[in-house]
Amino acid sequence: MGVAGTLEYLADLISSRTAKKKKITNTVALKVRMDCEGCARKVKKALKGVKGAKKVDVDLKQQKATVTGFVDAKKVLEAARATKKKVEPWPYVPYTLIAHPYAAGVYDKKAPPNFVRKTDEPGVATLNPVEEQFLMFNDENPNACSIM
Repeated sequence: MGVAGTLEYLADLISSRTAKKKKITNTVALKVRMDCEGCARKVKKALKGVKGAKKVDVDLKQQKATVTGFVDAKKVLEAARATKKKVEPWPYVPYTLIAHPYAAGVYDKKAPPNFVRKTDEPGVATLNPVEEQFLMFNDENPNACSIM
């Protein structure tokens, strides 16, 4: 093994160690049913115990818990469910990210202000034919806007 082979071996050794140490910071948001400050403290304590959690925020008003750090989403979900509370992944996005934020299936009265329910395809909401009829304004549509 010559000098070139030794240098190549050392380069591979260093790159493999740095690749293993690279961790990705995740933010996991959950919708958790909380009734009082005691519930919020219980959820926060459980989520702080997740390995890799750096920051835990609990918003009682929005029923939202957010964990930031080097965490796995499944482990955060399991820790939240261990509190015996109703837990689901955060189902809302800002309404500005959705093409038709008040279409059927997207609009949710329980959503926090300025949020709507996520759809399967980001930025696309499916409309039923009646809603499409009212959204189209053209000459072929008999229900189109007549003000020009």
